[in-house]
Amino acid sequence: MRMRMALLGALIFVGAGLVMRRAYELSVERAPALREMAEEQYQRSMRLAPKRGTIRDRNGAPLAVSVDVDSVYANPRRMRREGVDPARAMRLLSSVLDLDAERIQHRLESDKLFVWISRRVTPRVAARVRELEIPGVEMVREGRRYYPNRELLSHVLGFANIDGVGIEGLELEYEQQLSGSSERVPVIRDARGHVIFSERALDGRSTRGADLELTIDRTVQRIAERELSLGARTFEARAGSVIVMDPRSGEILAIANFPSFNANEPGDVPAAVRRDRAVTDRFEPGSTIKPFTVASALAAGSIRPEQHFDCEHGAMAVAEYTIHDDKPFDVLTPAQILAFSSNIGAAKIGGTLGREGLYRGLRRFGFGRRTQVGLPGETGGILRDYRRWYEMDAATIAFGQGMSVNALQLATAMGALANGGQLMRPTLVRRLIDGNGETLREFRPRVRRQVVPRATARLVADMLTGVTGPGGTAEEAALDGYLVAGKTGTAQKADYAHGGYDADAWVASFVGFVPAENPRLVISVVIDEPAIAHYGGKVAGPIFRRIAQATLRHLGVPPRGVASRSRRPRRAPANAATATPEATTAPTLAVAAELPPPAPGEVRVPELRDLPARAALVQLRGSHLTGRFEGTGRVVHQDPAAGDVVPEGTRVDLSLAMPRAALGPADESARLASVELTP
Repeated sequence: MRMRMALLGALIFVGAGLVMRRAYELSVERAPALREMAEEQYQRSMRLAPKRGTIRDRNGAPLAVSVDVDSVYANPRRMRREGVDPARAMRLLSSVLDLDAERIQHRLESDKLFVWISRRVTPRVAARVRELEIPGVEMVREGRRYYPNRELLSHVLGFANIDGVGIEGLELEYEQQLSGSSERVPVIRDARGHVIFSERALDGRSTRGADLELTIDRTVQRIAERELSLGARTFEARAGSVIVMDPRSGEILAIANFPSFNANEPGDVPAAVRRDRAVTDRFEPGSTIKPFTVASALAAGSIRPEQHFDCEHGAMAVAEYTIHDDKPFDVLTPAQILAFSSNIGAAKIGGTLGREGLYRGLRRFGFGRRTQVGLPGETGGILRDYRRWYEMDAATIAFGQGMSVNALQLATAMGALANGGQLMRPTLVRRLIDGNGETLREFRPRVRRQVVPRATARLVADMLTGVTGPGGTAEEAALDGYLVAGKTGTAQKADYAHGGYDADAWVASFVGFVPAENPRLVISVVIDEPAIAHYGGKVAGPIFRRIAQATLRHLGVPPRGVASRSRRPRRAPANAATATPEATTAPTLAVAAELPPPAPGEVRVPELRDLPARAALVQLRGSHLTGRFEGTGRVVHQDPAAGDVVPEGTRVDLSLAMPRAALGPADESARLASVELTP
């Protein structure tokens, strides 16, 4: 027994020694190599997909955000090991995901470890997929770009594709900053390869994309898009765009385009609808270029403010062509030339500068070059070198033909007249902010150059108030309680198929600033191919007025007690030389007699008497009112009366009649007809 116990003890001692020797070898002698081998087995590196930065407006309201959603994938090999019937799985998945069954079946029958079924599904769909409990069908979280305001600012924001890469607009222009940096970090995985811990993966701020803070005001953007859409639909226009800018800083408060689209579903509309027309589309500016011709001539000293120009009763021969005015004028001052929009007068003012002087004057206002606002596809317009001008070009470019601009260029140039002659660089992005809230880059207001002296800019601004005054071309742009300065434009579109101009295609525009004495807003309105009317004052002027009125109220700019001006058209005198320059430089003002502007949700009933039914309907639509028409001919009575303040959507009863000399038996019976029209 003792021998057996001794032998057993010896064996245990030897065994314990061997274990201790092996333990020493593994934990001490081979520890570094074994530790490295272990780390290779359970520790891996993974590439972090950074979260795309957020785009916000100037007040912090989100315009584009990234949210984590589920994406459905499958492991066909595992499905076969688990005995899953591909046909049954196909039917279940296609019914839940609303996808083509054959496409799903083709993927499930492949010999792969990973195939996508549907990416970035809604939470409701993801929950239904989980309820199916199909072995081998799993979900992974991915980031999805979401635009909470749908159509709002969609042309400017652009959109990102399914992989989170910017395709258009700011998403494309700032792709590198928004997408962030993708880097590999160490993680610990379990036997199935699932990540169970990663200290660096828990904090994604180092790789997160930068946030963009825009100069856009979401409320102003809504106002601009609403009124642009209403105006374009009222006049049955093909397209349109609006720019709202602060002339003091060059910050853009709104960029609106019509037609619009939902940025969450960009594939539902053609590519032409997604185009940011405000910066990509160029057009002949027409008469909106005249203020810059006059300002350049005044700055150069080639004309005087009180100088008179012979407008040759509405027709002037240049080479083998003839320049016409819309109405016959004889002698006009520069202020009257702007107020009555005389082409001949503008051509003669441009002629005092000479070709080189006119070219350099317009170039100083930024025409013929891009504004560098930071949006893809921006056009610089066309302003050919003066050495390539024909004799006719020297005259027509002075009043906006033979050159092209975009809506943003017009607003930027008008801003120079509004702020005292300084051409600002338009700003759309205020700041770039990193994941820790620190400012990476700030875009401050930048003055490019002093285009004209301050006194000259102030003088031309005073002249432009006559455009919205009695007898001016933009009485529809006059704003109750505020003095408005601006200029209309009515330009035919070029006919590229047959040459020359298309008699049925027009661009109606208005660009101006308000209040004229202390400008807070510059607004340019461009309407492409309106069908019902085509004059800038009639089409674009009311859109300007409504945008300006709502925006000034939003910004808290109080009215100054300027009397409401009649918007009934007045014919300019055939021989305007008898009118003194002071009488047409600015509209007549009557202080302290101003009625308060309508409250939100209310409108003032326009004057409709003497208008035909169609024109009256356009006026009602523009004022957010409905109409009931009785009779034919022109409006002879309206209820409520002109000037009454009523809620939006109120019905206005209109009685129409024709001059008795023009009435026949059929007309008399037709006057008894009654119809109600609701815009």
